[in-house]
Amino acid sequence: MRGVVMEVDIEKVDPQDLNGVYAEIAQLLGLEAAVTLYKKYRGTQVSFPVEMLSREYIAKQIRNDYNGYNIRELATKYGYTEKWIRRIVVEV
Repeated sequence: MRGVVMEVDIEKVDPQDLNGVYAEIAQLLGLEAAVTLYKKYRGTQVSFPVEMLSREYIAKQIRNDYNGYNIRELATKYGYTEKWIRRIVVEV
């Protein structure tokens, strides 16, 4: 049975019947999402970056929020150093 992608009748499966992280995913996102992730990524090592948003997106938001005087506020808001914020606002 190992190595075979099983077709799962989600009507007959309880989330607690799932193995490890699949049970957690089912509880968090639903059984259908757990089955979808199983079919797509089973056996794959997955790690999630600490930061969800790209640096490019954050930089764009910082430029949009910058008013010429709020570097410290932006550093606190976005969790970056004032030096990095200054670098971002001068780049165009």
